[in-house]
Amino acid sequence: MDSRSKRDKILRALWQVVRALFFAVLPGPLFKRWRLFVLRCFGAKLGKGCRVEASCIVWWPGNLVMGDYACLAQGVDCYNVAPIVIGDYATISQRAFLCSASHATDSLARPLVFSPISIESHAWVGAEAFVGPGVTVAEGAVLGARAVAIRDLSAWSIHVGNPARAIKQREIRQ
Repeated sequence: MDSRSKRDKILRALWQVVRALFFAVLPGPLFKRWRLFVLRCFGAKLGKGCRVEASCIVWWPGNLVMGDYACLAQGVDCYNVAPIVIGDYATISQRAFLCSASHATDSLARPLVFSPISIESHAWVGAEAFVGPGVTVAEGAVLGARAVAIRDLSAWSIHVGNPARAIKQREIRQ
């Protein structure tokens, strides 16, 4: 999607109207499938068992890919000017911000620059965490609550702070 074309601006405006009238006002598990249907109508690619809460903000569904059983919890802001891909069983916790765009700082005009985000399988983005443009949260990685990822996160490790830094390996016990 060329975010500057007139056609794309009209489609995004239509999405905002549909989101306000037919998505955000229908909370809870009763309307889970309806919300997924609405996202798919606007081009989202969603795996089986996905969960997207009504309070999520998705800038453009056509740039959203979610694997099986992936989750966008309450209040997640998915600013997906560039594609955001969320792998199988990945969780994006409450009020996290996935931000695939920013503004260039090397020009006084501050043009929009964007780069895709990848949240790989079994990764977990904690509550109110920030994931910046071009970041990959590798398989099984955890980004702690309110942490800021501006660089790729290594697989099966736990990252905290601003900027996020690895503090230990993630060990799964059965």
